[in-house]
Amino acid sequence: MQNNETFAGRVMNFNRELNIDTRLPAGIRAMNPFSENPFALNSADAFYKKFYNDNRKRHLILGINPGRFGAGVTGIPFTDTKRLEQKCGIAISGLSTHEPSSVFIYEVIEAYGGVKEFYRDFYINSPSPLGFVKKNASGRELNFNYYDSRELQEAVEDFMVECIRKHISMGINTDVAFCLGSGKNFKYLRQLNDRHNFFLSLLPLEHPRYIMQYRSKDKEHFIEKYLNALARAKHS
Repeated sequence: MQNNETFAGRVMNFNRELNIDTRLPAGIRAMNPFSENPFALNSADAFYKKFYNDNRKRHLILGINPGRFGAGVTGIPFTDTKRLEQKCGIAISGLSTHEPSSVFIYEVIEAYGGVKEFYRDFYINSPSPLGFVKKNASGRELNFNYYDSRELQEAVEDFMVECIRKHISMGINTDVAFCLGSGKNFKYLRQLNDRHNFFLSLLPLEHPRYIMQYRSKDKEHFIEKYLNALARAKHS
């Protein structure tokens, strides 16, 4: 158990206690980076100690659920091993993963002023900090979003509500939060927020994966859009 007196300590304890005991739909498996990946807990600990070892209040940015090559490896949302080493100065020996969403997020972070400036103002996580995977016809596990199955969404809703409340308890400002994904993720989280009153305002931003896959030629436009939205929180 880590010291609970800093933001870093609270996140580290949250990661260690992360678990879901809900029955999931057939063929879908929960992915817990901290119990499945021997590197994730150590790299996440190093990251949060480096950037969150204080009691500053931050604003929350919510993704969807972790992917296999970002947080699934590093334990840090939207951070692959390349960005973790190049931008955060934390290396995982012998591993090299590349996730397009991480590339975009770190370009936003760079434009914001760099990792120290960004992480002192914002905390990124997901309504489900556990990932989900489903096997395809050839038996290969693929990332699966919580909202891609109504049955899965209903099965994990209580877990996600509990996780959002725990995120807030770490030291989150509740005037405004951000949702990465302006379609299904935002629609669902907006409804969830309306029912539970987590935040006064929830602002949608296009998901980094969508930007990098379908709108990469407009990437600078979306970086500017992110910066303008995040400035609203900084000056609130």
